[in-house]
Amino acid sequence: MPRSSVVIVSPALAGANNGNWQTARRWSGFLHGEHPVRIVAHWPDSDAQHDSLMIALHARRSAESIAQWAKERSPASVALVLTGTDLYRDIGIDPAARRSLELAGRLVVLQELGLEALPPAHRAKARVIFQSMSSRQPLPKAHGKLRAVMVGHMREVKSPETYFDAARLLRQRSDIELHHIGRAEDEVWAERAQRTAAECPSYRWHGGLPHEDTRRAIQRAHVLVHTSAMEGGAHVIMEAVCSGTPVIASRVSGNIGMLGWDYEGYFPHGDAKALAHLLKVCRATQGTEDPGASLLARLRAQCLLRAPLFAPENERKAVLQLARQLEESA
Repeated sequence: MPRSSVVIVSPALAGANNGNWQTARRWSGFLHGEHPVRIVAHWPDSDAQHDSLMIALHARRSAESIAQWAKERSPASVALVLTGTDLYRDIGIDPAARRSLELAGRLVVLQELGLEALPPAHRAKARVIFQSMSSRQPLPKAHGKLRAVMVGHMREVKSPETYFDAARLLRQRSDIELHHIGRAEDEVWAERAQRTAAECPSYRWHGGLPHEDTRRAIQRAHVLVHTSAMEGGAHVIMEAVCSGTPVIASRVSGNIGMLGWDYEGYFPHGDAKALAHLLKVCRATQGTEDPGASLLARLRAQCLLRAPLFAPENERKAVLQLARQLEESA
């Protein structure tokens, strides 16, 4: 029997090379073979007549597409995948984002605490789907120094200034390197990164890199740093965990929902001094593999326990189940 065709609405397409695009691309791959599937930035378009089900990323940015779908199709046949800015900002202040919540037949959050951020009236139609990544072995790491890497296009919500400030606090530490991967969303961020590099010999801004190069940089790092103010379920945290690279992250709901309440690698959001302290502790115990004596070893072990949550087969089953549920409700 022919299966229903699926359109994935992703405001970020391949050129953006960000987490939303990676999610759309991966989910398209999971659905392909069981459903005709395509990815668009806006709906409807010239091929809209063939679409039976919709999966839309981003409540605010896909609001117009979701509203048009609700007019022309059954609202029950659309699922909305909520991002960090949806959960922790837009659905509280933006009427279009709130309307998307109301219209969608199904809601998806990408980490455990995302459900708590939803209005109680909408939680019954929501589910958690952890994103996934194939596992990789760590690559050989530098000896005698700690290599940290931060990955993400520079914009306010990602709080890159915390990383800049930590680099300044550690500028006298030649044994701690801070690498930074990601495009600057505007010239102000580029200037700040360049100024930090000029003032701090151990800070290096690499700009935007292809995904494979970024993944290998994560594999080579001793630790990934993630400083965001809000997250729906950071793709880069998953990539680090699935590469055997422990994470140091801001203590915000989206990161806790990925790494767990008892994870030891958190610092208060925006607190560069606390971030620098964690990096120094990791460096001080770097050569010790005993989790009882080494923070870095404990973080590695804790990430290893979370890694099964991000297995591709689990995400694939969940996405296919979501499509079946939309079919049954349409």
